[in-house]
Amino acid sequence: MKLNCSRQKLNEAVLNVMKAVSSKSTIPALECILLKAQNGKLTLTGYDLEIGITTFIDAMVYEDGAVAVNARLFSDIIKRMPEEQISMEVDDKLIVYITSGKSDYKIIGIPDSEFPELPTVTGADTIHIEGSLLKSMIQQTIYAVSDKDIEIENNTIRIISVDGYRLAIRKESISYEGEKSFIVPGKTLSETEKLISDDAEDMEILVGSRHIIFQVNHYSIITRLIEAEFMNYKAAIPSQHTTEMTVNTRKFISSIDRMSLLLNERMKSPIRCRIDNGTIKTSCNTSLGQAYDEFEAEIQGADMEIGFDNKYMSDALKNTDTDEIRIQLNGPLSPIVILPIEGDSFIFLVLPVRLRNEN
Repeated sequence: MKLNCSRQKLNEAVLNVMKAVSSKSTIPALECILLKAQNGKLTLTGYDLEIGITTFIDAMVYEDGAVAVNARLFSDIIKRMPEEQISMEVDDKLIVYITSGKSDYKIIGIPDSEFPELPTVTGADTIHIEGSLLKSMIQQTIYAVSDKDIEIENNTIRIISVDGYRLAIRKESISYEGEKSFIVPGKTLSETEKLISDDAEDMEILVGSRHIIFQVNHYSIITRLIEAEFMNYKAAIPSQHTTEMTVNTRKFISSIDRMSLLLNERMKSPIRCRIDNGTIKTSCNTSLGQAYDEFEAEIQGADMEIGFDNKYMSDALKNTDTDEIRIQLNGPLSPIVILPIEGDSFIFLVLPVRLRNEN
């Protein structure tokens, strides 16, 4: 293998592909990036047996070939090279020569045959979706850390995330008339979101029977699907409510932030929230002290008091990405439902915390 390429483009590709490289493994190849030079392209692949990321950059290829190199060492070398152009050459003993300007390295490669083969996805269904839309959907549900259920039906895609304490649902319209439901590892969607540019247009999702591939911006991300039944999330959403509030999102977040000054990992206590006569009153009581705050809101229905975890509630509010929201309540022990002012493009649930009587 012998080639020249851009240091900047190679460095960017290496950093992204490394997200699928095992940081510590008893199998040396899993700590490597596979480099393959062919047809004017340098293809880079990382694969830790759970998620695989492949991309390519343009290169001046003088001799085709392939070799696997330690990802961490290779990344550190490329990052520190002094010139914009990099030359690489691999000899018969798999010594990799890397040169830029007057700097050069010789590192030991391993045969490409030792690098694990990526799974093949045959008979996959192809789903087209706007990249920036998928990025937004992932960003708004990733806070509820877990594997993600993706459902597609009636030209609608839903991403559902549940971690036992909260639930996040985000839905949008797409052009796909079939019906599919599959569970994707949370790590895969998180890494996919990072590879989607903010202005990304159409991208493809290839769904097979056991694996899924996301293709965007010259990157291909492949992962196994989770073979399990996703929880019946629809049953967790209250079918009715006794109180509905229209709330300024920033005011509610700020109120929770004020209460959170008395809370930390050692000082855990629920925030007490009293809905009373058009006012939301928040308070917190820990061994560090007491805090109180209030702000006005548009409230319909019964007054009530409910408790919640400051972090879980704050995470949900921050990911609404809207100035105002609706919050529906059905008593102090029923999940808190957070919705947009109109429609249900997102539904966030936060489990309440039982309050002790402080009277």
